[in-house]
Amino acid sequence: MRTAKIRAILGGALLLLSVLASASATQTMSIPSEHPNPQRISVQTQGSGPDVILIPGLASSRDIWAGLVATLRKNHRVHLVELAGFAGTPAISSPQGKVIASAVDALADYIQSQNIQAPAIIGHSLGGEMALMLGARHPDQVGRLMIVDALPFYTLMIDPAATTETAARHAAAMRDLLLRQSPEQLMEFQKASINRLVKNGAVKPALVTAGINSDRKTVADAVYELMITDLRPELARIKAPIEIVYAYDALYGIPAASVDAMYRQAYASAPDIHFTRIDDSFHFVMLDQPERFTTAVELFLNK
Repeated sequence: MRTAKIRAILGGALLLLSVLASASATQTMSIPSEHPNPQRISVQTQGSGPDVILIPGLASSRDIWAGLVATLRKNHRVHLVELAGFAGTPAISSPQGKVIASAVDALADYIQSQNIQAPAIIGHSLGGEMALMLGARHPDQVGRLMIVDALPFYTLMIDPAATTETAARHAAAMRDLLLRQSPEQLMEFQKASINRLVKNGAVKPALVTAGINSDRKTVADAVYELMITDLRPELARIKAPIEIVYAYDALYGIPAASVDAMYRQAYASAPDIHFTRIDDSFHFVMLDQPERFTTAVELFLNK
């Protein structure tokens, strides 16, 4: 299904990396405590109460959650994850280019080492893929999952009949393109893609800055891994309830019912799942519709 919606969702996972054109400084949130994992992730915490872990997407900063955290930290202990190589967090080498799976294992180690019991996990885009992988491969470490504008196999959006084998060709081409593009090409690509990812003009510069401060090879490897990873066969292993929050906007140019069907079909094998669509939003739902998104999160946490 080659539509504007598909391009918009795929852009959330793949096109955000086009901000890697040049270097600039970024401001980060002032957060009282940090738990570095020098191997794969860093985690900052705010507040106290039941644990909620927030995972941003590709080349994204933990700062995308700032509005949500302002509410959650009043009654929850919030853990803000950032991946090595993304948004200024120092990059490290990844064996066999495994960025996502290695970060998931690091997150599982963090949950165990911090003695966190049944946390709620909320992941956006690539972070949603991580949340699903964590729930499937470490099912006893997860209390509930919220997946924000993400599918268990992203390449379905460019080829509904894709398999991990057929996806490898597309993934390799994308990875190679990212590594060889000039800074000027990447910047132009970013200017076009970011407009498909978020409607809120005020937040666009911060998204660009986060990508600029990301490591190009890390992002390229993550894109490849994302495109060849099909988690649909693993969904049945997830014990925790799953909430899927996804965006829709009339500018996508297709009926909302078609987007509804795409998500339901992709998650058909999940045993305990609920869907929430947030309209008038592009990929960064938490930035385009912050009040509605925060309400959805609060309902999810209070079920």
